[in-house]
Amino acid sequence: MGAWDIGHFDNDTAADFGGRVDDAEPGKKADVLRDVLTAVADTGPADYADGGEEAVAAAALIAAQCPGGEPVTTAYGPKEPLPPLPADLRPLAVRALDRLTAKNAEPLDLWADAGAGQEWLAGIAALRAVLVGASGE
Repeated sequence: MGAWDIGHFDNDTAADFGGRVDDAEPGKKADVLRDVLTAVADTGPADYADGGEEAVAAAALIAAQCPGGEPVTTAYGPKEPLPPLPADLRPLAVRALDRLTAKNAEPLDLWADAGAGQEWLAGIAALRAVLVGASGE
């Protein structure tokens, strides 16, 4: 992962994902987010969850539309505002984040190896709290 900071869009993969979201037709933007979240959320606990940077970025975009969520203002995120996203993406984003913070998950391993695992986990926990609060779980 080519990362320059700990933020949800502060890596090459997430920055490219922001462009892919922008390139999607307005009615398909939620599908782009759903696809990356599902790919991670459906990774079994015995399987290694490769990547995940896109799922974290997608979760950040969803959380930004929730009460208490922080807007995505980075230059590396989508340039165009997203339409209102379906509420069913919130629990899916929580499942994806939970998978990325469990064993056999590449982002967790990479951030831990870089000595920033706790800082990364704190950012994920903050996203998760907003998503759970908005989902009513």
